[in-house]
Amino acid sequence: MLQCMVRDQFNTEISRHIWDSKYRYRDGALIHDHTVADTWRRVALAQAQQERAEVHAWESRFYAILDNFRFLPGGRILAGSGTARNVTLFNCFVMGSIEDSLDGIFNALKEGALTMQQGGGVGYDFSTLRPFGTLTHHAGTIASGPVSFMRIWDSMCATLLSTGARRGAMMATLRCDHPDIEQFIAIKRDARELRHFNLSVLVTDAFMQAVEEGDDWPLLFPAAALDSTDGETVLRAWPGYAGEVSCRVIRRIPARQLWQQIMRATYDYAEPGVLFIDRINHENNLYYRERISATNPCGEVPLPPYGACNLGSVNLARLVREPFSMRARIDIEALRETVQVAVRLMDNVIDASRFPLPQQAEQAQGSRRLGLGLTGLADALILLGLRYDSAAGRAVAQQLMQELRDCAYRSSVELAREKGAFPFFERDAYLGAPFVQRLPADIRDGIHIHGIRNSHLTAIAPTGTISLLADNISSGLEPVFGWSYHRRMLERDGSYREYEVTDYAWRLWRELHGDAPLPPYFLNAAQLTPQEHLAMQAALQPFVDSAISKTINIPADYSFAQFQSIYREAHHLGLKGCTTFRPNPVTGAVLQPAEPSASHCCSIEREAD
Repeated sequence: MLQCMVRDQFNTEISRHIWDSKYRYRDGALIHDHTVADTWRRVALAQAQQERAEVHAWESRFYAILDNFRFLPGGRILAGSGTARNVTLFNCFVMGSIEDSLDGIFNALKEGALTMQQGGGVGYDFSTLRPFGTLTHHAGTIASGPVSFMRIWDSMCATLLSTGARRGAMMATLRCDHPDIEQFIAIKRDARELRHFNLSVLVTDAFMQAVEEGDDWPLLFPAAALDSTDGETVLRAWPGYAGEVSCRVIRRIPARQLWQQIMRATYDYAEPGVLFIDRINHENNLYYRERISATNPCGEVPLPPYGACNLGSVNLARLVREPFSMRARIDIEALRETVQVAVRLMDNVIDASRFPLPQQAEQAQGSRRLGLGLTGLADALILLGLRYDSAAGRAVAQQLMQELRDCAYRSSVELAREKGAFPFFERDAYLGAPFVQRLPADIRDGIHIHGIRNSHLTAIAPTGTISLLADNISSGLEPVFGWSYHRRMLERDGSYREYEVTDYAWRLWRELHGDAPLPPYFLNAAQLTPQEHLAMQAALQPFVDSAISKTINIPADYSFAQFQSIYREAHHLGLKGCTTFRPNPVTGAVLQPAEPSASHCCSIEREAD
């Protein structure tokens, strides 16, 4: 057993509260984790026990990167590792394709309930369900459409919450050419509808081209699922079918009209987001065996049916040496060491975890997907004296993400040499993936010789809760939300308490310089334009093989004329998706006192998913 000097790791009460309420291991009245160091020991030992040899040596190395919040595993890893609880260590899953039958729909509902019961968020593509008003083949009844069935999922999630389960998070996607897409876009105008879902439209390149050129856009569905045999058909790759299938055109609308509806909805009530699904599939390292049509609830991990996300984040704020000085710098060697050990720890999570469904275990163990990212970026830039909105700040962020990517891939090649490549690995096909082709030559050579342990290695998650745990560093690649504010938090006894929340970099400045004016590189989210948010996301996306969870903060008084170009800019910049948040009457502000059932499930307080 590791020995360490007991010390208080918490500088703020809210960090202590997060640990105590979410990650501290209790078994009824019996407390197992007396300090956060006990939590790290528990996680380190549980993952080291997956090693074939040198268990205690790896326990020590795993503990070392967890100590002082240098590496932050996903919330389920912290909460579940080394416990007797029947829970998954994966934060989220994309569920299987929903078969368009009553049996298929309710089987998918059951699978989702079982997954959420064990602590996993879920993502679904509802595009497989027939549009409203069409005849069913066998029963002769009228289909009620995908949105009607989403309401059943929403009720299921609310019911699980009433049993004391972890707050549910769900993602629903629908293709931009599904006949019910307009209803899907508008559904959240009603503040009572689908409150446990995030919504994203699967936007194709063909649709973006139709918007650019002002063309009409066909809304359609696979002809084999429809009774009608009349009318125009076109070939489309459709979820639930192998390859392209004949789809019947139900009607056509102007592409710009549909795009305007998406823009108006997200301007007015912050949803839906968009996923550029053709780019996601083109850039997928497993393009040769997967067709993706959904993501985890926060959007940073596009996944195939039954895919799972295994997340962790390197805390850049803890790697800054001599902050606020002319010699301020990131400790690159410490970054590399952290990434190398983190990749091994996260790879072990796959073997240590339970899975709600056997299909999820098969997918996770077959691809061994990881989502290692960064957090505390904005605070790190402040400590380095760099503005978040500057070219220099973006260049440093890009350099760090590139270093993280390359170190993670090299570490995975070394793991493959020791433990074997992931089972779904096909050397020539994998090396033909566009993202892999852009890797440095030594990494590609290593993959050619040894294979690689993990199909994917990088993702940037929102890290809302684990960043609060880690002394309230800035979350993910987001700018600092605010320097000091108050938050109302739910206590373990069901009561509420208000906590002061102070930013890590701001607090360090005050400790060193008292009430001296903040330098100009102290920027928060409200001081940035939407284009500056997009620019940071675009700077990092080339080095992320999965995706990035990023919320583009929009001021309440930002005009719709300015707003409607943001998603098109995101597409032009090569992003895989985009989400915006503008304070509005339906969802309120990003941070506000609210009952858990009313919370937007991708608000700033969400854990890494």
